[in-house]
Amino acid sequence: MPLVTIDLIEDVFTPAQKRELIEKVTEAMIAVEGEALRPVTWVRINEVAEGDWAIGGKCLRAADVHALKAGKAA
Repeated sequence: MPLVTIDLIEDVFTPAQKRELIEKVTEAMIAVEGEALRPVTWVRINEVAEGDWAIGGKCLRAADVHALKAGKAA
């Protein structure tokens, strides 16, 4: 029974985007493991509070990720 966990910073992705992530990750797993394992393929999203996630010692906020998506420096 595969379990895929996706960690995200809160307020970066909309509910619709998270559903799309779940659907597409599930499809990717099924493409590798086969259709028979669809009923037991789990995908979960863990959302981490802003400031509880850091890269290179710099805490990230949702606004930082949105700025990166827009092509601006965080």
